[in-house]
Amino acid sequence: MFIINLTYKVELDKVDQHLEAHIGYLKQQYAQSNFIASGRKIPRTGGIILSKLKDRQELLDILAQDPFNIHGLADYELIEFVPSMTSEAFEILKEG
Repeated sequence: MFIINLTYKVELDKVDQHLEAHIGYLKQQYAQSNFIASGRKIPRTGGIILSKLKDRQELLDILAQDPFNIHGLADYELIEFVPSMTSEAFEILKEG
């Protein structure tokens, strides 16, 4: 599982110009079961995406398709971890 930490490199007005395309990209990745949660950071300096993918290179290839990445709007930090404890509602995230 990966936490993807996006940090904007440009002003928010430039981010907002590509926000609709980014949301479409996110919806596509949810439909393909590549992402399981996402949202803005507060303050709005970027965002967080959770992915249950296990292959780092596959995830990097998918992130390369993000309009925020294509247009150089954000840096991406990948943090890999293995959930060993969750609430009952998130048991599916644990690796057996």
